[in-house]
Amino acid sequence: MYWLDSLSNPVFPADLEPDSDGLIAAGGDLSERVLVEAYCKGIFPWYNGPPVMWFSPDPRLLLYPVDFHVPARLVRLLRRKPFTVRFDYEFSRVITHCAGVPRKVDTGSWIDPQFEAAYTRLHRLHLAHCVSVYQGNELCGGLYGVSLGRGFFGESMFSLKANASKVALFYLVEWMKKEKFHFIDCQVRTEHLVGLGAVEVSRTSFLDQLSRALAYPTHNYPWRQAEER
Repeated sequence: MYWLDSLSNPVFPADLEPDSDGLIAAGGDLSERVLVEAYCKGIFPWYNGPPVMWFSPDPRLLLYPVDFHVPARLVRLLRRKPFTVRFDYEFSRVITHCAGVPRKVDTGSWIDPQFEAAYTRLHRLHLAHCVSVYQGNELCGGLYGVSLGRGFFGESMFSLKANASKVALFYLVEWMKKEKFHFIDCQVRTEHLVGLGAVEVSRTSFLDQLSRALAYPTHNYPWRQAEER
């Protein structure tokens, strides 16, 4: 187990290798510098109080925007237009609702107040973004993640009404297509995301694709402009 020193530069040595569960390091903090370096190296945190646990699983689940599968039921729902979709609106409410979603391993949520605060700081830097879905004035679904270069790193989503998170993902994918994003990182396999077109790739392949995506400028501005494009 490699224990991080947040004052080191770099924080994550280049020769780190994950164990069979994808765990690659522990410790450190959730500062902006550490989080950005982690994502740039294909690493993300699952946080349940100190220490922070850092993962880089093999294989990795990716959703390529051009391969997004829109289920027939979702097509019919989108035609009825029952929802209003906003970008970068009420980020704190979106992440708070996501905190109620069970995490990908174990039980409970990995999103506690410190985690929320860390990603809210990234949001203020226009590096973390959200898509929120409303029925009338009621927030009923959404998602959030981190954007670097032409890669988007999905963190969590929630639905309070049927298919609301799928609607959020649909509009995110449409934005990704327009802006020529390479992939949405879904981290680990879920049958739900596989059914929407996500595929597993080796960690080596993911890191290569990540390197190419990071060669482009980051869309570090409020994505509310996406509603106007």
